[in-house]
Amino acid sequence: MKAVVVAGADDLRVEDIAEPHAGAGEVRVAMEWGGICGSDLAYWKYGASGTAILREPLILGHEVAGRIDEIGEGAEGFERGQAVTIHPATLVGDYEVPEALKGRDNLWPQVRYFGSAAFVPHEQGGFSTYRVVRADQIRVLPEGLSTREGAVAEPLGVAIHAVKRAGDLCGKRVLVNGAGPIGALVVAAAKHAGAGEVWVADIAAPALDVAKAMGADHVVDRSKGEELPKNVEIAFDASGASRAFGDIFLALERGGRFVQVGNLPAGEVPVALGQLVTREIEYVGSYRFSDEITDAVAAMAEGLNVEPLLTHTFDIDDALEAFQTAADRSTGSSKVMLKLS
Repeated sequence: MKAVVVAGADDLRVEDIAEPHAGAGEVRVAMEWGGICGSDLAYWKYGASGTAILREPLILGHEVAGRIDEIGEGAEGFERGQAVTIHPATLVGDYEVPEALKGRDNLWPQVRYFGSAAFVPHEQGGFSTYRVVRADQIRVLPEGLSTREGAVAEPLGVAIHAVKRAGDLCGKRVLVNGAGPIGALVVAAAKHAGAGEVWVADIAAPALDVAKAMGADHVVDRSKGEELPKNVEIAFDASGASRAFGDIFLALERGGRFVQVGNLPAGEVPVALGQLVTREIEYVGSYRFSDEITDAVAAMAEGLNVEPLLTHTFDIDDALEAFQTAADRSTGSSKVMLKLS
């Protein structure tokens, strides 16, 4: 079968590898679609994503969907041909967690994640013809929801988790800083959660166009010096650009909440925090998701439209071109999709 493999910095290949087969309690998914994420790009460009460093070849991809084609013994309730997406996390170790953290599996001390080099051996991803997974990782897609859309359930789950971290958004004024794929999905998730007015800011006009199509009421092109709104109740940063935080703090009303969903560098970052104190801003982190991938499937079934996000499509054999397109904002790319079969 074919697989998109990164062997080191600037070393991306489409390789032929052995087909896996479902064991007890497992199913095999014939993969159809995958979305390229920032961590996939980091492994390709730098041979690392954050503190996870490549030590062996890694099949990339954690935003994936396909159809069940093989069912192992004891994996009940499934049918061949069912359209599914996959929860990419596996909890590792036997830990006692505080009562307050029960159910927040994204904060489990050790987690193996599709397409991640955090552990050795690495957790292989889903950019391949087939992927075998535990039955409990399967999320069946309802009738009418395509596997192309289903591949977006993972990043939409990240956005929905961030929106939940913000609290009740009904009727509220919201600012999203950063209109990349996660920012655009936060816009859609915020509107789905009942936000009254959503502003989105970025320096790239094509990204702002996507965010507008995903439901933003107002866009702010910072490259043109356009001003952020005043007295928003909730702000999300989906950019990881810490130098912008001071302006976002000023855009928030006093006592507002700031949710950090964009990844920050592992080391020190420059940021003006004065307004965090004097305006008594609540600064909240948001990391991956627990089971909001299930909520994402339900939201899309209810009408949350992710199609405007899906700007480019490539066959698996053209994976390198797909990655180059995803990494180059001048292409106007947002979510670049791989057709895996």
